[in-house]
Amino acid sequence: MIARPLTRRAALALLGAAALPAQAPAQTPGTAPAGSAAPAGTAPADGGWRHGLSLLGEPKYPAGFTHFDYANPDAPKGGLVRFGSQGSFDNFNMIVAGVKGDLESQIPLIYDTLLAQAQDEASTYYGLLADGVRPAEDLGSVVYRLRPEARWHDGKPVTPDDVVFSFEVLKENSPQYAAYYHNVTKAEATGPHEVTFTFAEKGNRELPQIVGQLPVLPKHWWQGKDATGKTRNPTETTLEIPLGSGPYRLARFDAGRTATYERVPDYWGRDLPVNRGSNNFDTQRAEYFRDATVMIEAFKADQFDWRTENIARNWATAYDGFPAVREGRILKEEFPQAGMGIMQAFTLNLRRKKFSDERVRRAFNLAFDFEEMNRTLFYGLYKRVDSFFFGTELASSGLPEGRERAILESVKDKVPASVFTAPYKNPVNGSAEAVRANLREAVRLFQEAGYEIRGNQMVEKASGQPFTVEFLGYDNSAERVVLPYRAALERIGLKVSLRVVDPAQYQNLVRGFDFDALALSNWAESLSPGNEQRDFWGSAAADRPGSRNYAGIKDPGVDALIDKVIYAGDREELVAATRALDRVLLAHNYVVPQWSSNVSRTLRWNRFAHPAVLPKYGASGFPTTWWYDKDLAAKTGAAR
Repeated sequence: MIARPLTRRAALALLGAAALPAQAPAQTPGTAPAGSAAPAGTAPADGGWRHGLSLLGEPKYPAGFTHFDYANPDAPKGGLVRFGSQGSFDNFNMIVAGVKGDLESQIPLIYDTLLAQAQDEASTYYGLLADGVRPAEDLGSVVYRLRPEARWHDGKPVTPDDVVFSFEVLKENSPQYAAYYHNVTKAEATGPHEVTFTFAEKGNRELPQIVGQLPVLPKHWWQGKDATGKTRNPTETTLEIPLGSGPYRLARFDAGRTATYERVPDYWGRDLPVNRGSNNFDTQRAEYFRDATVMIEAFKADQFDWRTENIARNWATAYDGFPAVREGRILKEEFPQAGMGIMQAFTLNLRRKKFSDERVRRAFNLAFDFEEMNRTLFYGLYKRVDSFFFGTELASSGLPEGRERAILESVKDKVPASVFTAPYKNPVNGSAEAVRANLREAVRLFQEAGYEIRGNQMVEKASGQPFTVEFLGYDNSAERVVLPYRAALERIGLKVSLRVVDPAQYQNLVRGFDFDALALSNWAESLSPGNEQRDFWGSAAADRPGSRNYAGIKDPGVDALIDKVIYAGDREELVAATRALDRVLLAHNYVVPQWSSNVSRTLRWNRFAHPAVLPKYGASGFPTTWWYDKDLAAKTGAAR
């Protein structure tokens, strides 16, 4: 995965890679009042047209603003930036991403969306392809007005027909987009520059905004012929360089190894407020590597410029003795992750009968000695995750009170009684005494669930079948975390194995839910969760190939609370509903929480500069608002 801030726009484009660990927050729109100065249901001036949509009240930037505060409008243009990506690619068609092939990870650079996200506001978007947006008073539809100057790279205008085509072809062929836009029933051209989206429900404050994140594709190109005279097929993978409208075009590639994007000098949207001071590199290149260890050595050899380090051991030991670090030619820097929460976990597949019992799942948590692992493997750099929204105000704690308790009371018959009486706590290990006590409790829970130990093996009483579990991983780093865990699980009689496959095979297995347990899975959460929660935990997503409901959760209480989140009327209600959802997800022990940190740990060859102000919710903001610094590059040395 390329280590750069992942906006909701890019996250949706890369839904096919969602099974792999996220590198940065996907800013997810939520459910506070839609609109700008006027509340939902009240039309502002100018016939109801708005220059942006915020789900948390009023947008920070007024109509006519010149640039985002975290962008330098005078940033120099030029230079090259290279990223390292693990895996491979054989596809440039994002329509079938997540279903067929491996999508090249920077393809979102070539496409514009209707709206662009502000990285210093929680869930606020401003016009990009659209210069105006007009939600209906009942939020049952929304109209987008396209900029007449918007152009594809071949010079043809971006039209309402392109938007309608994009919506229909993505919803029809991508399970992820079909789920995300499930409640968007229709897109139609309703004027020379206008597109109207109609919703299946009213009052959903997120829907007017999420259609603004739609990547717009060129209808005339996809329905045209390729160089051989063959009509293009949007339902197939392709390595033909696609046509875009965005700030970069794909210039050349070596399939599976490298892809080079060049800045479009006459890009139609270059001087828009949302773009001014951004997209400063002349060239962006993705370099692909099959092995994580090889990637580190390639970075040290100056084969790419920027790396986000997710392995604590590497951060603590792999770089400090390297001459380029000592000399300041490579910089190590941590950036706060203020705009995201996360759940990272061992995920047990509830579609397997052996994991359907909540007591068994809790036993797996009891056997996990995070404290010892953090001390011996992670250099004390991590905290134990104890919330599906870890690191944000959305995380539940203590006992429910006030509005949160009232929400839980409204679905009391669908949620565990324990959510009212006992706050969730992870087991604490770290000492021999604690480990023994927790393993004894794990055995007791297995026995309650119908198992017993026979000849040092945990077996099902009724059938005599031993309890086995295979963890699935996609690189060798999984061994470091699974092997100590395996030792603990084997002490209580379980037969444990680890299967490591290449990233492409891993994605296919996860898409089809063909696994016992995932060695590592994560869900990045924004400050304003909404409709994506249905894809994460909703019953309808449990058996839909490619969904992110990896655990296979089917629970009426969870479904009801997801709706409470989506239809929250204000920020206070959104926070309360999300905490209630978090509390119920935790109470069911669907996953074994792992570890996380509230910072992004990065390394870079010292050739780049950035504005004095970094985006509050965008971590480093690299590479969007950074630029190539010739003076720094001269000191650091030419890229190799």
